[in-house]
Amino acid sequence: MSRPAVAIAIGPADPPPALLAKAVADGGASVAGLGEAQGLIWAGTPGQFPDELPEAIEWVQLPAAGVEDWFTAGVIAAHPNVRFTSAAGAFAASVAEHALMLLLAGVRYLPEHLRADTWRQQDFFPHIGSLRGKTVTIVGAGGIGKALIPMLIPLGAHVIAVNRSGRPVTGPRIPDTIETISTDHLARVWARTDHVVVAAPATPETNHLIDADVLARLKPSSWVVNVARGSLIDTDALVSALSSGAIAGAGLDVTEPEPLPDGHPLWSLPNAIVTPHDSNPPQLRLAAFADHAAANVERFVTGKDLLAPVDPSLGY
Repeated sequence: MSRPAVAIAIGPADPPPALLAKAVADGGASVAGLGEAQGLIWAGTPGQFPDELPEAIEWVQLPAAGVEDWFTAGVIAAHPNVRFTSAAGAFAASVAEHALMLLLAGVRYLPEHLRADTWRQQDFFPHIGSLRGKTVTIVGAGGIGKALIPMLIPLGAHVIAVNRSGRPVTGPRIPDTIETISTDHLARVWARTDHVVVAAPATPETNHLIDADVLARLKPSSWVVNVARGSLIDTDALVSALSSGAIAGAGLDVTEPEPLPDGHPLWSLPNAIVTPHDSNPPQLRLAAFADHAAANVERFVTGKDLLAPVDPSLGY
């Protein structure tokens, strides 16, 4: 049942971005100041967030898919009576596309092609592979994973989707035959895995989820792609595995530390592809966030369950 005259504040910019103001209107609410609103769409950083919120604020839409910085800053704990939602899923298509690009670049031996300054066809042939018939394990089959699966299936890849619950991953263009396992059983899949895409949230439990033991279980032909957070992979162990040839390569849009310092071994390793956390560039981000915010405004106005609710007990 719709509520009468719902007002949503937008911060921190004043006036707010036109796309976010339109999102509020498209969702069936009006833009108001913080003191007159029941909800808040926040487009700033945790450090800019108000120390106190009016009692009338029931819901806050955060601008990021990963909310570990908001927990670290104490924003969510400081407002226990407020429902927070993340932007999880809002940027999934762009990030999934980037993950596929990194994976294909590795499998098709693109780094060496780009470095070549002479015709080396016979040198390249033994290293060029395909995703057809290969098993890609997606660790963290949320929004990004659900967007990536339909990109992989037409290429002939078999997908193992890993999530916390082990419940089947469903969605548009995701076949019913997709294999889903819970994180509790993750150790069982490495022997069957050809390539890994990391797309899980950063929590204390997922810190260094891909460590030296996991890397040792993968194949010498395996590529590891990380489009989530750098902390999910043990960087020292990854550098060792790349240097020794224990795995074929890594495609990283995120690193630990981040930004990756000049002179770090990952910059010079020939089997490492590093992109500077630009799978979700600014020119795409605001429009995607506005679409997500509009959907949640409509749900808030009509009393439906909100998209991407933040669960303080889980840390995301």
